[in-house]
Amino acid sequence: MRLSLSGLIDGSLAPAPDPKRVARLTATPYAHRGLHGGGRVENSRAAFEAAIAAGHGIELDVQASLDGDAFVIHDYELDRLTGAQGTVARRSSAELRSIGLAGTNEMLSSLADTLRLIASRAPLLIELKAPDRQVARLCLAVFRALEGYRGAVGVMSFNPEVGRWFARHAPRVVRGLVVTESGKRRLRGRIERHLALWRAKPDFLAYDIRDLPSRFAASQRRRGLPILTWTVRSEEERARAAAHADQVIYEAL
Repeated sequence: MRLSLSGLIDGSLAPAPDPKRVARLTATPYAHRGLHGGGRVENSRAAFEAAIAAGHGIELDVQASLDGDAFVIHDYELDRLTGAQGTVARRSSAELRSIGLAGTNEMLSSLADTLRLIASRAPLLIELKAPDRQVARLCLAVFRALEGYRGAVGVMSFNPEVGRWFARHAPRVVRGLVVTESGKRRLRGRIERHLALWRAKPDFLAYDIRDLPSRFAASQRRRGLPILTWTVRSEEERARAAAHADQVIYEAL
């Protein structure tokens, strides 16, 4: 197989992983923010238990509290998913533990508590919500929560600084780069994708289903990076994922 110049550079600056390192992460579909719907709220313990009961993996989101703990919640603002207002990052760990998920009898959970709940019963993808270059606090919180965890797990983020942190400080943790080409289809976007790849040095890519098929994704897949794709919501998208990716992150299928 002949590689292009960009492919050769990709292989040098962001080598593909040993297939054994990532094999467990592509073995089963992932429920996006847990298997939610039908009364189950996203990123809740009930949604995670439902995914486990279905025999599927779990994708969840984490953010850092004011005092540096990783908490399981997608939105930066609290108002959509809880009865509280304001941003997650301005609340302490103790405050977040006292905030209930709307429509449930559950409180917000730390990543450490969630890992104890899942207890290696399902493969796990942890998306770190880190919007700027200051990622160390959240990365360290996730790493500390994962210490001693024996289940199949990968961390991932849109932010290549997250992958870079784990590559430098916790290289045994499988790491991924989340990618969307939305608004980035021209030359500048293509360059940015390669720069993010080189920076993050990922073991896998989590790719926007709306962008598949993608020349960039296909070139990375050919050289050994597994492609997971999000968020698959229809049979047409499932069929497209089967042709162009190695596993799905899904909702409502």
